[in-house]
Amino acid sequence: MLKDHVQLPVIAAPMFLVSGTEMVIESCKQGIIGTFPLLNARTGEQLERWMTEVKDALDQAKQDDPEATIAPWGVNLIVHRSNARYEEDLERIRQFQPPVVITSLGNPTPVVEVVHSYGGIVMSDVITTKHAKKAAGAGVDGLILVSSGAGGHGGLLNPMAFIAEVKQFFDGTIVLAGCISSGREVLAAEVLGADLAYMGTRFIATEEAMAQPEYKQMLVEANTDDILYTDAISGVNANFLIPSMQAAGLDPTNLQPAGEVDVTHTKKEAKSWKDVWSAGQGVTSVKTVASIKDTVKEIKAEYEKAADEISAKRA
Repeated sequence: MLKDHVQLPVIAAPMFLVSGTEMVIESCKQGIIGTFPLLNARTGEQLERWMTEVKDALDQAKQDDPEATIAPWGVNLIVHRSNARYEEDLERIRQFQPPVVITSLGNPTPVVEVVHSYGGIVMSDVITTKHAKKAAGAGVDGLILVSSGAGGHGGLLNPMAFIAEVKQFFDGTIVLAGCISSGREVLAAEVLGADLAYMGTRFIATEEAMAQPEYKQMLVEANTDDILYTDAISGVNANFLIPSMQAAGLDPTNLQPAGEVDVTHTKKEAKSWKDVWSAGQGVTSVKTVASIKDTVKEIKAEYEKAADEISAKRA
């Protein structure tokens, strides 16, 4: 199980324009699963360089310290038919064999066949039970339940209801996403029945993230009142930072429709996400911009403190 190969049951979520090789490598070195969206590499050639860099760095880390827990790395593939790079990126997955592949927005069956051929794990992110059943039927190893309050394209389901319902038909790995920004919340996800927690917003405010410095500082200053769930930015409902909308010249109270839905981050879509920044409702746990090493250390301390408090109450 994935949980046996990490120091903390956490996946640093793949975030558009934010997650890169430095973030993935350092996350894995600190014992959590690091991931990035394949489309963050703007060309296939750049993607091959990225995947080579990650593999080489983690192989070297294992050689340097054989006793260390170096977590697996992963990539996110959009399997929607409008992803023009889908076929070639799937072949790159076959070539570079990332241990974890996360699929979004479509049928994961071909991906399952490729990844299982080399012993990897496939997880699909889903926002409804209907999507979860389809992904489970395709043979994925895990489901990422993107619940209410998640950054990016979050869902609307309460995590308690979502996990309880999915567990009725799926016995694979369950990853919970949505408002998980502290170690206490990681533990809460496990109590609810998840195997791992999916954390995005907290890791945007790290030194290794590719996000602009202004974006990171905005997270430090933001609270839940600064988050707006809307489809007016990209055509798909997602949570965004209101101050970033205002800085981009938009009126959050009078947003115009985004027009044609665009899920594969074309130039128009990329500009939206570059100028208007996403964050989840768990943003209040972001207190400072720090290294991934220090961030993971703090999350682990929060996790252990929460576990000790629960044990003390039971005693």
